[in-house]
Amino acid sequence: MISATSFFVTGTDTEVGKTLVSGAFILKLREAGLKAVGFKPVAAGTYLDSIDQRLNEDLETLRIASGLSPHEQSLCPYVLDEAVAPHLAAKSNEMPLDATIIVDALHALTQKFDAVVVEGAGGFLVPLNDDEDLGDLAQAMDLPVILVVGMRLGCINHALLTCEAIQSRQLTIAGWVANTLSNEMPLLEENIQTLKDRIFAPFLGAIPSLPAQLKKPENAPYSIEALRFAAEHINLPE
Repeated sequence: MISATSFFVTGTDTEVGKTLVSGAFILKLREAGLKAVGFKPVAAGTYLDSIDQRLNEDLETLRIASGLSPHEQSLCPYVLDEAVAPHLAAKSNEMPLDATIIVDALHALTQKFDAVVVEGAGGFLVPLNDDEDLGDLAQAMDLPVILVVGMRLGCINHALLTCEAIQSRQLTIAGWVANTLSNEMPLLEENIQTLKDRIFAPFLGAIPSLPAQLKKPENAPYSIEALRFAAEHINLPE
């Protein structure tokens, strides 16, 4: 294992809050006195900033949480323009995604930082290339996994299936986070309790739906204020 305080963050689906939770955990680790940084194996989807620099909103969030410059380029070995499944974006750009290159990039970061929070892409079994998926990559990294459950209809099934997939790779689930995507979800607390009863891993907290002023604009990273809000509602794994 690379570090006892490094983690692989996966989710029950795309757009469930992996980036928000990853950024919040980086802040928690930094508050604990550790030199922590974010890492993303592959990022799909870019936008141009005011000076026409190509950026990815997930990577910018990880940089903000890590206290790094916007020009820091070492947090992701593969940045693809199209906001589609990474293996498809890579294929259309004739840029095969190599797990060895990704793991080597992660190891380079671990030489400089006490802890690395790796944010996956999409769900746990999203393909990386023709032969490997994100689960295989997590297994190669040999990191404890934090599961982000996006609280919406269908999340119980998605969460339990993801837990089975993680455990089938002989990986440790360090804990799970309930991320409230909308205040309108019926029986929110009852759904969280059902997951507590069925996920045999520590419950690290429930993040309320972000207040309107903290919600992320399109094509923009989360603000440091949004990350702090999320960090207040979660605990680091023990």
